[in-house]
Amino acid sequence: MGVEEFYVRFWGVRGSIAVGSPDVMRYGGNTSSLEIRCGSHLLLFDAGTGLRALGIALREESPVDADLFLTHTHYDHVCGLPHFCAAFNPQNRFRIHAGHVTDAGGIKGVLKQMMCSPLFPVPLEIFQAELSFHDFRQGDVLSPHPGVTVRTAPLSHPDLATGYRVEYAGKSICYLTDTEHPAEGFDQHILKLIRGADIVIYDSMYTDEEYACRQGWGHSTWQAGARLCDEAGVKTFVVFHHDPEHDDTFMDKVAANVEAARPGSVVAREGMILRP
Repeated sequence: MGVEEFYVRFWGVRGSIAVGSPDVMRYGGNTSSLEIRCGSHLLLFDAGTGLRALGIALREESPVDADLFLTHTHYDHVCGLPHFCAAFNPQNRFRIHAGHVTDAGGIKGVLKQMMCSPLFPVPLEIFQAELSFHDFRQGDVLSPHPGVTVRTAPLSHPDLATGYRVEYAGKSICYLTDTEHPAEGFDQHILKLIRGADIVIYDSMYTDEEYACRQGWGHSTWQAGARLCDEAGVKTFVVFHHDPEHDDTFMDKVAANVEAARPGSVVAREGMILRP
């Protein structure tokens, strides 16, 4: 891999709950999990059920030294962590980052609560990899590695969530899931974060028609995402966090509609790799 290599790979693209029926297989049924490669540096985003397969793939790269950034800790975004086999390898090292629970005991405490009886049979300490936990304030600019900048912003979601912009080698990839667009105008935090970005992965759980009876749920629409990306001068808009009730046929229609509305846009699929 060249030092300038920069891409995102999707391991989980579904929202709320994983689904395994045959009619979602083309787009994927696992919940949120992304891999972003910045040259030799590995950044992971969210720990949904897609993280399990990512962990298996990382067996070929041991020892692994990586950063895991969480948007928030609703269960569909963290339930893959106990099944992340790379965290059981003592040769590996992971730094876990979060910006939404700084005033609520920190991310380590939240994950310890998730991995405890009677919710889960083994504690967080079962992991043999070297783990460290890092809380930040939403809006902070992080520098996990030389040449890699991670900008952050608050999202509009119950229990708070964080959006990310990864900058490397003069390019940028933004990850904004689990956020609700305002009734009028644009979320200024998001608009500032994604201005001029190469790739923006955005919570597009609903259509505008569906959203009419889902206001306040903390999610957005692909139409709102397209408008936002137009306003911010984004190059590639990526539809993400698919509703578990949206099968492949439904997502094909979304893909056709978003392409017509904003040519060059992409609907996320498991296994897909995008380069800025």
